[in-house]
Amino acid sequence: MAKMVKNAAGRIVPVEINGKSQTPYQGVGKYIPTGMKAAPPIRSCADYPMDGNKIVGSLQEALEKAGLKDGMTVSNHHHFRNGDLIMNQVFDIASEMGVKGLRWFPSAAFPCHEPLIEHIKNGVVDWIEGSLNGPLGDFASKGGMRGTGVLRSHGGRWQAIQDGEVHIDVAIIAAPTADEFGNATGDRGPSACGLLGFGLADSMYADKVIVVTDNLVPFPCIPWQIQGQNVDYVVALDKVGEPEKIVSGTTQLTKSPDRLYIAELTAKFVKAAGILKEGFSFQAGAGGTALAFALYLKEFMIEAGIKARFIRGGSTKYLVEMLEEGLTDYILDGQTFDLDGVRSMRENSGHINTSPFTSYNWHGKGNFASMLDVVVLGATEVDINFNANVVTHSDGRMLHGIGGWQNCLFSKCTILPIPAFRDRIPVIVDEVTTLVGPGELIDVIVTERGIAINPKRTDLIEATKDCGLPIRTIEELKAEIDDLIGGPPTKPKLTDEVISVVKWVDGTVIDSIFRIER
Repeated sequence: MAKMVKNAAGRIVPVEINGKSQTPYQGVGKYIPTGMKAAPPIRSCADYPMDGNKIVGSLQEALEKAGLKDGMTVSNHHHFRNGDLIMNQVFDIASEMGVKGLRWFPSAAFPCHEPLIEHIKNGVVDWIEGSLNGPLGDFASKGGMRGTGVLRSHGGRWQAIQDGEVHIDVAIIAAPTADEFGNATGDRGPSACGLLGFGLADSMYADKVIVVTDNLVPFPCIPWQIQGQNVDYVVALDKVGEPEKIVSGTTQLTKSPDRLYIAELTAKFVKAAGILKEGFSFQAGAGGTALAFALYLKEFMIEAGIKARFIRGGSTKYLVEMLEEGLTDYILDGQTFDLDGVRSMRENSGHINTSPFTSYNWHGKGNFASMLDVVVLGATEVDINFNANVVTHSDGRMLHGIGGWQNCLFSKCTILPIPAFRDRIPVIVDEVTTLVGPGELIDVIVTERGIAINPKRTDLIEATKDCGLPIRTIEELKAEIDDLIGGPPTKPKLTDEVISVVKWVDGTVIDSIFRIER
């Protein structure tokens, strides 16, 4: 077992992961990187067809030409979410080629990737560095991976690539539309999924880049989100994804009366705090409560005659309606959460595709997330110090990814609207099972039993002191919730085996995730 140390947040973390030394979390803004960004290898046009035609006959041929071999890192984007049809094929082919010990580096994995469990068991894949949703997370929580998983935010993933922390050998970019040269876009074609921003870093930094499409168009593919100058091979298949499955349960409006009330309270707080004003900006997550918040906020904006300058996406039909009704100048979109968002990106000049570099990367000269006036996100747990968890449940199982959640904490006001308990298990606890976001960056907790403002935010406390909303201390909320369910929850039964780690936005290790007892 690697040496374990206590980091600045008081969490026990390893100083080596999968054979590489690590820097423990040092505090918000404390770790300052040095040196130069990583760079891809120099290529020569002499190695590529002078007529620009990079099409090869099959995905297997592309992987063979890319030199796929034992121990390599294979990456992909997740814009199809649960509708991805490519990566299971990639690892099936790798298995047939006899390749072993791969590291999979997706921007996120989904339940559709459950077949990968067999490839982990048979040694084709040793470990995954990416958000693990559903079956893969459950499998990893039981100690199923040979290596140690690494969870990063979307911005943290870009940071890891550009800083040279992760070197990608072969990048797979599923593209709804592409040309023979490798230019590609996601906003059109039969499998249109929106933008391809999460594959941009992969295309820029990977040794070999394979674009896979089911809609091959004559050069030039316009607009291009992926540039053909960064692409080695193009593969045309019958179907690359199921766009109807980019919509998951997390992008459905809540029908729960309690959660609708939480969403309404959140919008009322934004109004009472003076955040709702002409030219403001906001971002709401893709969860049902956050989506409902956007609808309540829209009503207040119409009543006050207020227009937002920009909204940060994940775009949904609710945000698209605001754009098309003139309630915002722009949607700055990081990923498209439903088909209305896909359509809007194609049709509306104010619907702008972005990437984690512009929106979330901490190792840059600023990013869009920190410019937001308010962001509304979810959480699985929050503790009395406002620390929050989004990746594990109260039983310690790793069932969710981080996404852009960590990066959004740097907005001017971060609000977590959460139910007081789920399945009679309190959401406000003494100490979070897994620390994903430090409490100093989380400003407000909204539950159906009241609103708690971080004591550090004296400005918000002062602005809302006479607003009539049910504002209480977080200790008062926790005591009432515990009383309702008969006391605080039992802590999960975990071993001392680290099966994954959580990276902070700067690449340092903020916490460990331990194997659950079998």
